[in-house]
Amino acid sequence: MPCRLAPAPFLAPVLAPLLALSLTAAPALAEWRGVIQSAELLPGWRTETGGHMTALRVRLAPGWKTYWRAPGGAGIPPSFDWSGSDNLRSVRIHWPRPLQFSLNGLRTLGYAPEMVLPIEVQPATAGAPIHLSAEVSLGVCRDICVPAQVTVSADLPAEGGEAADPAIRAALAARPRAAAAGGVRSHRCTVEPATDGLRLTAEIDVPPLGAGEIAVIETADPDLWVSEAQTTRAGGRLTAVADIVPLTDAPVALDRRGLTITLIAGDRAIEIEGCPAR
Repeated sequence: MPCRLAPAPFLAPVLAPLLALSLTAAPALAEWRGVIQSAELLPGWRTETGGHMTALRVRLAPGWKTYWRAPGGAGIPPSFDWSGSDNLRSVRIHWPRPLQFSLNGLRTLGYAPEMVLPIEVQPATAGAPIHLSAEVSLGVCRDICVPAQVTVSADLPAEGGEAADPAIRAALAARPRAAAAGGVRSHRCTVEPATDGLRLTAEIDVPPLGAGEIAVIETADPDLWVSEAQTTRAGGRLTAVADIVPLTDAPVALDRRGLTITLIAGDRAIEIEGCPAR
């Protein structure tokens, strides 16, 4: 997968471990076929809105993991090419909360020993079957990280389906809770200039989630790199600080409405959309 490196000098300590991982993985590029034991689209069911709820299920060899949409300090998030599909208008992925891992001293977020990603699709022609086909690129890691590619497809009927599919239901139930449902009473963000970009400080009034609590900050702009957030807590207030750096020479333009802050601790997670000014 192509990547762009920001010229920011403070990124060097972050990029060095990633480059080392890439070099370590190079001799093993052909080995991922044994790591991914199976990959399939589950049948799922037609939704009340006329769409279809399916899921990508990837089963991994023991000891291996794959990554969440924001993989952390080292990792490759899943990406999808749906161009081989028929009667497909839109795709929405419902991400279950990830597990926390440590790789060469870097925190990563992902799934093991399998990943089940619920995928809600809408047909271009209502009431007609959908042929769903995806080229999926993802990273799998144990002691080394290996980029992998799989092709999955399914014919989704216009009616019926396994509405009680336990794997999809469990993955949907594992999604982070919305802010209000998760107990977030208020939140606000302060943005200030920092070396080569911006520094964002999020203050969130929310009860503790539990041991190992972290915050993950994402933007809607793929040309912005976000550092691992430094998370602290004082009673009922959590504070998360992260640097935001452009991966191009363009000025930083941060849309607060496109911010996503996910709080994670064990089997609990809360997802906060947008962050107003202080």
